[in-house]
Amino acid sequence: MVKGISQQEYDLYLKDDNKPFISRYAVGYAPGSTFKTITASIGLDAKVTYPDKLRNIRGFSWQKDGTWGGYSVTRVSDVQNVDMSKALIYSDNIYFAQEAIEMGEKTFRNGLNQFIFGEELDLPIVMNPAQISKQNTFQSEILLADTAYGQGELMITPIQQASMYSVFQNEGKIVYPKLLNDKSERKTKSAITSLTASEMMKNLTAVVSDPNGTAHLLFNPAHQLAAKTGTAELKKKQDEKGDENSFLLAFDAEQDSFLLLSLVEHYTPGSSATQLNQAFIEELFSYFK
Repeated sequence: MVKGISQQEYDLYLKDDNKPFISRYAVGYAPGSTFKTITASIGLDAKVTYPDKLRNIRGFSWQKDGTWGGYSVTRVSDVQNVDMSKALIYSDNIYFAQEAIEMGEKTFRNGLNQFIFGEELDLPIVMNPAQISKQNTFQSEILLADTAYGQGELMITPIQQASMYSVFQNEGKIVYPKLLNDKSERKTKSAITSLTASEMMKNLTAVVSDPNGTAHLLFNPAHQLAAKTGTAELKKKQDEKGDENSFLLAFDAEQDSFLLLSLVEHYTPGSSATQLNQAFIEELFSYFK
């Protein structure tokens, strides 16, 4: 395009269903289950979540009470006696929904506000600030529960997600993104405690190393990789099958040499972000080695 293209060639891009002109890294998405790392961190700091606390969850769906009507939170694996580690390994929506409800909206929102929601990033890239919800309150316990596992009205760009997830490698501090040729001092701010960051690092490593972990496909005993997978389903009502975006958060848990945040739009079985990044992550380890 730098050399010039015809209107006919331009129209092919413009009308392409894959929308190649959209900068995905700067577009807001529901982050899906990768966001459970943030919910768990807030719960740990608030002394509501703790590693040995068990929740006896039965079945594949749950609702708090009859006031939820026909709505319920669902999960993939029917695992009982769920602690925080197991909830991350199996990516249990119900566990995190229950943790957020126990925290309450005030505690949960106060924790979220320690991150970068509502902030304009100092980058020459047009993007909306990260959003917790459309209103200043959740309006319902259902929305509080859905937000806890990365759905609800959350809207976070991949760049903003990567910045938020940087807390685990940086003793609880968010590392703000900047361009490589920007010579200004790196900006950081504390979001969670260093103890919580360390605990989360250990649990996210288990998501890879445990045979039941959703990211076990990435396990290589030669590396210490931490990861969290995520799927965000886009649907208008509960009973329908919606389009799905696949996310992967992965980072070097030993040398802190890289953090990867990958998105696959409209993914289909066999093409999740985890599957598509398996070889690339091995290349990253080799490169930094």
